[in-house]
Amino acid sequence: MAYTTIDDPTAHFETKLWSGTGSTQSITNMNFQPDFIWWKERSSTSHHNLTDSVRGVSKQIYPNRDNAETSYSGSEISAFNSDGFSIGTSSDTNANGETYVSWNFKAGTSFSNDASSTGVGSLDSSGSKNTTAGFSIISFTGTESGTPSIAHGLSSTPEWIFSRPRDVSDNWMVFHGSFSAQDYMILNLTSAKASASSVWNSLPSSTVINMGDNAGVNDDGAMIMYAFHSVKGFSKFGSYTGNGDADGTFVYTGFRPAWLIIKQSSGAGNDWLIYDNKRDTFNVANKLLVANANGTEATGQSFNYIDLLSNGFKLRGSDARNNGSGGTMIYMAFAESPFVNSNGVPNNAR
Repeated sequence: MAYTTIDDPTAHFETKLWSGTGSTQSITNMNFQPDFIWWKERSSTSHHNLTDSVRGVSKQIYPNRDNAETSYSGSEISAFNSDGFSIGTSSDTNANGETYVSWNFKAGTSFSNDASSTGVGSLDSSGSKNTTAGFSIISFTGTESGTPSIAHGLSSTPEWIFSRPRDVSDNWMVFHGSFSAQDYMILNLTSAKASASSVWNSLPSSTVINMGDNAGVNDDGAMIMYAFHSVKGFSKFGSYTGNGDADGTFVYTGFRPAWLIIKQSSGAGNDWLIYDNKRDTFNVANKLLVANANGTEATGQSFNYIDLLSNGFKLRGSDARNNGSGGTMIYMAFAESPFVNSNGVPNNAR
């Protein structure tokens, strides 16, 4: 029985913490060169930021806003390094005395698809992929018309997709593997799941992502998408039903989570909650950031407590955002350690 294909998740994903100095510094001791960095100032209000190796180190885009991509010329992330990344002197990454977190992914293998030559998809796409870890960064030029499709570069059907145009203001469109065809959510808003053929025109396949003519997925200009699929013992993209109780729902993932995003999909007004194993090193986990807002990290809010366990996570509060009674929650989770490694050795509890 194969328990996992990835014994060391830190070869593909890692959370990093640092304190700002106001002087240039490097964030090191990672087991890979990151291709996708999502970072946030913890100790003060500032926007979430995304930088990736496909768009380039000087390009930033905000997960919690609908603003177009901007350039910052190295003042924030200045270089992708073999064991981490370097940062400049911007207050978004390095204000003296402030604290920060980043969630970092390896892609690393370039891909390019000429749709007319391969017959895969109707629009050309390119980017960087990690088929071992089920992650790809996809760049393409949209048409804002019709129902096009693009190659995603992965070996399995994507179960989570973030998408938005680069050059104009628009919302972040999200696909989740539990959705029906044409269902979508919006990362930078608190709205519930909705449906429209203009967004995801039909479900993705093992080779392509299918879009409509909505600018969030198919603007007539530069587009960026981040696509993921589950890898046993490393990542999972699922859903569960809340019970509204402090003795909350347990969710099995098959690994001890290192990073977790939860969003209620069945009701409006609920934030996208972010937990990780570096800001919270023991249970209960109570250091909370919200992906759709720029707020300071919240602590000690018992209504949204969770436990990060050896084989999943358990809700420890009655917060509607992650455990609303009868509500449907979607989540994306990445591993600190598989529940059982490829040699049959179980991991330890926190």
